[in-house]
Amino acid sequence: MARLTIDRVSKNFGNYRALDAVSLEVRDGEFLAVLGPSGCGKTTLLRQVAGFDQIDDGEIRIGDTVVSGTRQHVPPEHRRVGIVFQSYALWPHMSVFDNVAYGLKVAGVKDPERTRRVREALALVGLETFAERRPGLLSGGQRQRVALARCLVTEPSLVLLDEPLANLDVHLRAAMEDEFARFHERTATTMIYITHDQAEAMALADRIAVMDRGRLLQLATPSDLFRQPANETVARFIGEGMVLPAEVAAADSEGRCRGRIHGLELSLRASPLQKAGHAKVCLRARDLAIAGPGEPGLAAHIVRTVYQGGFFRLEASLVRAPDITVHLEVPEPFHHGPGDVVDIAVHDGWVLPAETESSSQ
Repeated sequence: MARLTIDRVSKNFGNYRALDAVSLEVRDGEFLAVLGPSGCGKTTLLRQVAGFDQIDDGEIRIGDTVVSGTRQHVPPEHRRVGIVFQSYALWPHMSVFDNVAYGLKVAGVKDPERTRRVREALALVGLETFAERRPGLLSGGQRQRVALARCLVTEPSLVLLDEPLANLDVHLRAAMEDEFARFHERTATTMIYITHDQAEAMALADRIAVMDRGRLLQLATPSDLFRQPANETVARFIGEGMVLPAEVAAADSEGRCRGRIHGLELSLRASPLQKAGHAKVCLRARDLAIAGPGEPGLAAHIVRTVYQGGFFRLEASLVRAPDITVHLEVPEPFHHGPGDVVDIAVHDGWVLPAETESSSQ
């Protein structure tokens, strides 16, 4: 196990700033997902941790050892970092056993120690009986497990996974998510999981680091990330959050406040430090419902309904703000369609913290 500390790390490629003063700490034995859209900097961050690039500013420590800084750079082969790539990168002419053993052979580990460690690694990923097969005779999920075993056999202090499920069919991804979760539970290895898939991150990670444009926007547990996004970008990116303007009162000590969204008064969750005034509120689809008889709601024109098996996804634009579209799930039967006006009740919401000048740059 190893603690990973990334302290204000920046990386430039010409005039392009791929990482902008990124700081985070990964605890011993933690499973951290780094999540964001393409081009956000997540793979660049992985490359700095692995040692493939020289950082331009900041510092990276594995445990108490500085491995990257402006004045020093420990090469990848001396970092005890294992990497699993999305492409598997297996030797097609070698058996599963030889693929897993290759790194040990290069490192000069002799038999019987080499054979023992290879067999233990294959047992960890459930491939003991596949040792003599070649990669071409394995499924995508099995090849990914070989890549994981090859990484683990070197006994790394830290495992980096670069979108390892991106090349798998949809039906294999759930099985491999379970495989990664079980492996982490068995070994307690510190793992950094790079992904653009929110469902993967939410299912696997102890905490999630959300990145955008080379910056770390929020580091939180999956639940906190969903329930209490730090800003509008995170709110919209995670779980299709809807952000609406509001007027709010100061929050009480329990983190609730009264608010008004386009004339609708309601109770909202907020930071105990929330002050009265203009604000933005994050709503989730589960916070919304068709208003019952006599229940107040936001009048909205239905734009589209999509049947999704037992319920409809309803998209509607607000009557008082036609440029704002909200979405929610309504159970069948539902007898309204595009053009109809419905009242949408809001049962909960989160007041986004006011962004400071430094955080919005």
